Parts: sequence; structure tokens; C-alpha cells
Amino acid sequence: MTMIIGIGTEMAIFYISEYEELCHVMPPARATREASRNRLRPITMTTLAAILTLLPLALAIGQGSGIQQPLAIAIIAGLLLQYPLVLLAMPVLVRLTLPREPSDHRAALAPS
Repeated sequence: MTMIIGIGTEMAIFYISEYEELCHVMPPARATREASRNRLRPITMTTLAAILTLLPLALAIGQGSGIQQPLAIAIIAGLLLQYPLVLLAMPVLVRLTLPREPSDHRAALAPS
């Protein structure tokens, strides 16, 4: 559980740091999409590397791997769960915390 939470948190932190950097040069709504686009490959590579590394253990290939098979299966399942959470749920949560943009351009231009 600690390993899964740690990897998921690390990926979420990298996503948020990418988003913060992009907010300096573009609107926040667009920055959420760009951050997801920029972090897709590194998050995919990290997740796939961990899954492929644990796959022989999860399939109980090798001597003595049967005792650690449940651990490997649990970690792989956690990684498969955190992958869409970071790439899909995280941008949605970030967008929900952004202030609402005026839908009418005249309302944005009207003096207060």
C-alpha cells in the first residue's frame, strides 16, 4: 500500500508542478490540458516499467516467487488504478478548483 500511494503521489506532484509552470504562460484551463499532455509519456513509462518488472513475480515465475505473488498482484492492481486517477481525475479536480470564467464576454468587459 505504501509503495502504491508513494508512486501515485509522486506522479500527482509532478503533474501539479507541470501545471504550475504552465500557468505562468497560458490560461489555467488550458494549462490543465497541456500538463496532462506533457506528463502522459513519463507517467505511462513509469507505470509500465513497474508493472513489467513485477509481472514475473505476479505470474509466479521462478523459484520462491509463490510467496510474494499476492504482493506483486496487489501492487500491479494499484498501479493500474492510479494511472487513470492521475491522468483523468487529477485534471478534473484541478479544473474544479479554478475560479469560474465569465461565460459572457460583455460581463467580463463591464466596469465594476
